[in-house]
Amino acid sequence: MLSCFALAWVVAGCGKSDGGAADSRGQGSVPSAAAERSSGSEPSTNRSGDERPTIVFVGTSLTAGLGLTDPDEAYPALIQEKIDSLGLNYRVVNAGVSGETSAGALKSIGWLMRSPANVVVIETGANDGLRGLGVDAMRANIQGIIDTVRAKHPDARIVIAGMEAPPNLGARYTSEFREVFPELARANHAALIPFLLEGVAGVDSLNQGDGIHPNREGAQVVADNVWEVLLPVLERGAKSTAGSGL
Repeated sequence: MLSCFALAWVVAGCGKSDGGAADSRGQGSVPSAAAERSSGSEPSTNRSGDERPTIVFVGTSLTAGLGLTDPDEAYPALIQEKIDSLGLNYRVVNAGVSGETSAGALKSIGWLMRSPANVVVIETGANDGLRGLGVDAMRANIQGIIDTVRAKHPDARIVIAGMEAPPNLGARYTSEFREVFPELARANHAALIPFLLEGVAGVDSLNQGDGIHPNREGAQVVADNVWEVLLPVLERGAKSTAGSGL
């Protein structure tokens, strides 16, 4: 099942190939994030004056919701629905950018971290794998993202989303690629989503025609994968805040 998914990646790619500006569709809670970044303006991730603690989703087209009809169908928006249904006091920001590699995410993270961030979910590396980019470079880029988050927001909790590389790149590459994510999670005391697309990858009925990007039903499954790991992080944060008397 995973092999079918990964082979489809080789043919179709994951979002735009230039790793630059996001596709105009599926930008979720931050529809103009890419435009703001390219213009050098301050990130306006709190236009409504919402002062709730913020969960920032840093990601690729998988997070941006590429190809979905409504941005509210992307998994970060579905996470917001789950948060609201439980009465949890958090606000989701979708900063996914189609086609972005880990190097691109590293370049943009400083800009994103100018705004509040209490929890940062890092979904990157899919496009590195598609292009067969170096695993060591990807590891260093993601570590750099983590370091920037903690430099800007020392108390922010971090969640890392695991990803798989296409099998045609060889067993050694795919194995080393896969291990980057749990290794970084352990080294940085971050929470780990073992594989973002678990239960969705390779399932035709849960993906769009490109065989890569989840459709509306697939995004629901991805949201469940994320929620399983994210909810305990939010609950621990709530207990920590209550214990501090803040």
